Amino acid sequence: MEHEHNHVGEQADDKKAVVIKDNTGWKGHWQLLLALMILFAMLTLEFGFMYVPEFPVNFIIFGIAYLLSGYNVLYLAWRKAIRLDFFNEFFLMSVATIGAFAIGSYSEGVAVMAFYSIGEWFQDAAVNRAKRSIKALLDIRPDEVSVVRKDNVEVVNPKDVVLNEIIRVKPGEKVALDGELISEKASFNTAALTGESKPDTKAKGDAVYAGMINLNTVTEIKVTSLFTDSKLSKILEMVQDATARKSQTQLFISRFAKIYTPIVFALAVAVCFVPYFFVNDYNFNDWFYRSLVFLVISCPCALVVSIPLGYFGGIGLASRNGILFKGSNFLDVMTAIDTVVMDKTGTLTEGVFKVQEIVTKDIEEPYLVKLAAAIESQSTHPIGMAIVEHAGKEKVNELSIAEVEEISGHGLKGKIDGKEVLAGNTKLMKKFNIEYPAEIDSIVYTIVVVAVDKKYKGHITIADKIKEDAVQAIKSMHALNIKTVMLSGDKQSVVDEVAKKLGIDNAYGDLLPEGKVEKVQALKDHGKHIAFVGDGVNDAPVVALADAGIAMGGLGSDATIETADIVIQNDQPSKIVTAIRVGKLTKQIVWQNIIMAMVVKLIVLGLGAGGIATLWEAVIADVGVALLAILNAVRIQRMRF
Repeated sequence: MEHEHNHVGEQADDKKAVVIKDNTGWKGHWQLLLALMILFAMLTLEFGFMYVPEFPVNFIIFGIAYLLSGYNVLYLAWRKAIRLDFFNEFFLMSVATIGAFAIGSYSEGVAVMAFYSIGEWFQDAAVNRAKRSIKALLDIRPDEVSVVRKDNVEVVNPKDVVLNEIIRVKPGEKVALDGELISEKASFNTAALTGESKPDTKAKGDAVYAGMINLNTVTEIKVTSLFTDSKLSKILEMVQDATARKSQTQLFISRFAKIYTPIVFALAVAVCFVPYFFVNDYNFNDWFYRSLVFLVISCPCALVVSIPLGYFGGIGLASRNGILFKGSNFLDVMTAIDTVVMDKTGTLTEGVFKVQEIVTKDIEEPYLVKLAAAIESQSTHPIGMAIVEHAGKEKVNELSIAEVEEISGHGLKGKIDGKEVLAGNTKLMKKFNIEYPAEIDSIVYTIVVVAVDKKYKGHITIADKIKEDAVQAIKSMHALNIKTVMLSGDKQSVVDEVAKKLGIDNAYGDLLPEGKVEKVQALKDHGKHIAFVGDGVNDAPVVALADAGIAMGGLGSDATIETADIVIQNDQPSKIVTAIRVGKLTKQIVWQNIIMAMVVKLIVLGLGAGGIATLWEAVIADVGVALLAILNAVRIQRMRF
């Protein structure tokens, strides 16, 4: 039987030793089917009290069935044995079944190998299904794309498209590459990327991402990222890499198996030989048979397959809900989180700012707006983008912009038409000793103060909107006994207002990046397990410090995808709670499998050593537990939140 083994402790070259096929149907497994038919026919003869051929005919027939069902296991056992690696399930099964043949228990030897191979087939089928489901969630990149070249439309591979080329997407087609919408307006289905089924309408100049589906009209898009650099490609790579990052539970089982298997071998030898010194009517064949039962039931298959399968399922479930975990280890981390620390802008609020009021001093209002927009055009912060949008991009282009410098946590400094312009918060004004009206400090909303050549020239008031599900997200966290904290570089008055509306436990404003680090470190010093939720770029130091760094809006920032541990694709704060619940559910099912497998094995080990359980009971119990554990793990993939 040819299949890919995913068991703990297996070496890479053992995987190469077998032809790896993603074929989980019965086609390609005719050897196992034939072995089962032979076994069934011979057992029918035995239990039907009909004539059964004696040795060597009996041995030959069962031997053929044995080789058909177990040649792959025997080959892997041999590969490991020549490297002096004897403590693995392949060698264990080979010893047990060859031992059964040695004492004349041919049918039982074939049955053990056949049912073990059936269990392996089910295990591989489940693992392959889990891997395919994870990949299918995001591997939706089209194989071809229509490119407008010299007034002609050519259909090419997306890999052959270069930057700034124009691609054309028909209704119902998937967007193949990231780009900027050239058409006046278009609606897209973004469910594959964000988990949201409602259409997302884009206007000319808006960003469009690979994986979106065009819904209504023929649309033209200017390519801004190569195929390999698209957000979708990076997310797909991240999800595929996630399955390689093992959780603490998986690592524990890996270490456990290295100790467990040698102990089992030693106990099996003891079961066979130790009774010689204590039992009067000691019979070698009887006690050897018991030791074979001991070996069969002790096989750790249920543990080493169902556990990674459970984590694959958890990653897949999270992905279907628009949450990308960078490794199964972060599923475990989320189960221990007791404090969620959040940024304000873009996390709990929309991050879509609108200019509310403009106040000037000794300067024309349109010119103040032009200056502010010109310098803010060099920033990607939502507040700056709001000012640029209010002014109009054409106004910004009228000015000469030079030497723009971002002062972290304060604002921007630069040269506009030869004038030194400062645009930022009041901390920026204080840093450069610029006097401004005292009443500005009492304004609740976000403001951008503008100074020209060291003199205050006015300020712009900007308001944000709280996200629709933010209140429910905070309530859900409190229901899970999770403390909520908000950290922001915005004014304390603004932060307090948002915190009051949301019901957040603690809120701190006027923080520079290092101030956020200090707050998070203080929480960790008090033994808190922290998840930090932000944009993953400006808050990189805090993301690195937190136990779990969660990024909002993975489609909006390359750096977000690269730095965060977990990415929430649709920007919804409620997905933080979903991520915690997925982690808890995954860990619960994994530990159910561990406990069930260990309890059953210990019971049958005792029965086998006592001569009550036979090889039949041992293999049925082993395969049965493995299948139950697999079904329990697969359950995760079908759950919904």
